[in-house]
Amino acid sequence: MESLRGKLLVAAPTLEDPNFARTVVIVGEHNEEGALGVVLNRPSETEVAEAVPDLADLVDVGEIVHVGGPVQASAVLVLAQFAEPAEARQLVVADVGFLAVDDDEERAAADLDRARVFAGYAGWGPGQLEAELEREDWIVEPALAEDVFSDSPVTLWSEVLERKGGQYRLVARMPVDPSVN
Repeated sequence: MESLRGKLLVAAPTLEDPNFARTVVIVGEHNEEGALGVVLNRPSETEVAEAVPDLADLVDVGEIVHVGGPVQASAVLVLAQFAEPAEARQLVVADVGFLAVDDDEERAAADLDRARVFAGYAGWGPGQLEAELEREDWIVEPALAEDVFSDSPVTLWSEVLERKGGQYRLVARMPVDPSVN
C-alpha cells in the first residue's frame, strides 16, 4: 500500500471506538512498521502555558493543548508551520511538520509561522491501519496545512467531509445519533 503520510483519516460514522468517533487524524508516518498520526479535532480545556510551560513561547497566549490520541497521553508532539521547511524533524504536509520538542537548541533555532501542541497520538502496528481501511473505518482525504491549524477544530470532521463532496456531503450533516433525526 502507498504511504498515507500527509493524508487525513476521517472517521467513518460507523466507527464506534470512542477514542476515534468523529475524529480527523493527520498521518505523520506510514510504512511497513505501522503508522502514527495526530487527532486534529479534540481540543482540551488546558492551556499550553499551564500544561507545558516550556512550549508556551511557540503558541499564541491562551492556546490550548489538543488531545492527539490515546497512545502515550503524556507524550507531547508539536506540529508547526515552518518558514524553512528543511528545519522540520519530519514534514507531513506542505510546510507543516513535527518540531523536535526534546531538543532545546533545534527548537529555539526553528523559524515557525505557527504551532499547535498535542498530548498523545494515534498509533497502528504493522497491517493494523490497512485492516481498518479494508473495513471502511476511515475515509481518506488529502490534508491541507489549514486543517492542522483549524480555528474551529470541533467542526473539522464535517468540514473535511463537505470538502470531499459527493455522498460525503450528506454524511457531513449526519447527526451524532441518527435516531434523533
